[in-house]
Amino acid sequence: MDNAVKFTDVPGIVELAVECIAEKTGIRTLRFTVKDTGMGIEKSFLPHLFEVFTQEDSSSTNRYGGSGLSLAAAKGIVELMEGSISAESVKNVGSTFTVTIPLEYTGKEEAAAEQQEEAGSLAGKRVLIAEDIPLNAEIVMEFLAMEDVQCEHAENGQIALEMFEKSPLYYYDSILMDLRMPMMDGLDATRHIRSLDREDAKTVPIIALTANAAESDVQQTKEAGMNMHMAKPTDAAALYATLKRFIQASPKLENRPEGMQTVQGPSGEVEPEQI
Repeated sequence: MDNAVKFTDVPGIVELAVECIAEKTGIRTLRFTVKDTGMGIEKSFLPHLFEVFTQEDSSSTNRYGGSGLSLAAAKGIVELMEGSISAESVKNVGSTFTVTIPLEYTGKEEAAAEQQEEAGSLAGKRVLIAEDIPLNAEIVMEFLAMEDVQCEHAENGQIALEMFEKSPLYYYDSILMDLRMPMMDGLDATRHIRSLDREDAKTVPIIALTANAAESDVQQTKEAGMNMHMAKPTDAAALYATLKRFIQASPKLENRPEGMQTVQGPSGEVEPEQI
């Protein structure tokens, strides 16, 4: 939707349509269609539209901004939700993007709402994402943006460590840590963070978010001082629930930086746990 508006000049038109195209017990398949009368896309470029770091016309970057990641990230998110995304376009006429996603619905909306209310909100929380692959980081940040989480990205463990060291006490509410990264991997970064001489270093929730899902990997993350091990790809609901759980369990500190939210929870360290 954002791209449709960005690439459609006044007095162009952008339309959004949502419809239920299939339904069975517990599942409704929704189709989202975004149609615009914008600048359009050459037919020869359409097969490359969802590839990472691709843009049809590099000169458009100067005018509209962007890195060529948004459509690749959107495709990744849709596929994680077991859906599909497609595009049709005519140059200088307009484009139509279609997203089809199956969604659970039977009685679970109320339960999810109650669970979210009980668990609290992630809005305004600050999460440091240590991830060396830009697309992976983009997908996670898109997930968290849906909950109004403030995200900061570190390209490797060394940068994540430096960002944490330079931050005010209790600046980060949680850290999502990949394992395999250049310069410094997630295990070493976690060990260094836990050894820092500052109050929040022992209690900040550090969650492994990694493709390394063997039992030995889970054990290594626990021994390094991480609170939990989550295997990629993860779904948004599981990520939200995990962050809420561990952020709420972190101790409250009265002298957090001004304007930052705090959460009430039991004092003391969060015990490491695995899924």
